[in-house]
Amino acid sequence: MSPLAAHGGLPTKRGVSPSCVGLPAGAWPTFTDFLVERFPAITRQTWLDRMAAGLVADEFGVAVTPERPYRGHMRLYYYRALPVEPRIPFEAAVLFQDEHLVVADKPHFLPVTPSGHYLQETLLVRLKNQLGLDSLIPIHRIDRETAGLVLFCVQPGERDAYQALFRRHEVVKHYEAVARWRPDLRFPLQRKTRIVEDEPFFRQREVPGEPNSETLIDLLEIRGQRALYALSPVTGKKHQLRVHMNALGMPICNDRMYPPVEPTPEDDYALPLQLLARSIAFADPLTGQPRRFESRLGLLPG
Repeated sequence: MSPLAAHGGLPTKRGVSPSCVGLPAGAWPTFTDFLVERFPAITRQTWLDRMAAGLVADEFGVAVTPERPYRGHMRLYYYRALPVEPRIPFEAAVLFQDEHLVVADKPHFLPVTPSGHYLQETLLVRLKNQLGLDSLIPIHRIDRETAGLVLFCVQPGERDAYQALFRRHEVVKHYEAVARWRPDLRFPLQRKTRIVEDEPFFRQREVPGEPNSETLIDLLEIRGQRALYALSPVTGKKHQLRVHMNALGMPICNDRMYPPVEPTPEDDYALPLQLLARSIAFADPLTGQPRRFESRLGLLPG
């Protein structure tokens, strides 16, 4: 299936693919009524304007009109829009590109994919526009606050072959982090715990029970009251490295979530999270070649 067919016939616009919403069974009179209820932050008039511009379609490529009767168990595609999206003043570097892979060095603060308050100011959309590759799709992701390596598939049909490597733990990933120095701990050490969703939902926490996360932690350099650590995640739970370091009494420097601090409306670009996806290595499932990539970015000294 072509990317265009997969998006209800709607093309990529300025690097942004149409968003998708699944339609449950229900008694809404029209598609419009469902959309207004499903997305309360978007006004009815906004949906009417989008429909008038041909920016809403079903999975068969048929345009959605204001009075079209509702039908469940299908998908709708539409374009998101943000009234204001401030520029993130850091650029990513493309470290490698061939017919299968694109490897990018992501700066701190830049999200990998569109979500929430970020659309154009994301690594995926920037790379699509820069490279002219509308089909580009991430193989894995790292946190917005984290810098370092991110891999993308050029051909969407090849994505699962690469993601299977992650599922089988056949990808060797190394991170670096600056955190509190704990002279009472012996390194290297292994952290194996159970991580579950916390409140609010975007945070994670450790709980008793069968471990579902594992990180190997080693000491690279002592920097006074802080130290540079090597972190090697065996599993890939959300926020795993940040949760494990915080639980050990070594929260990563400038982490505003572990432990939580009072939220601020804007990022402080002078205080990036001191976490870097330093290197990644694997055997390419398509070519059989050994692949190893290393970030050219660094963490703040001291």
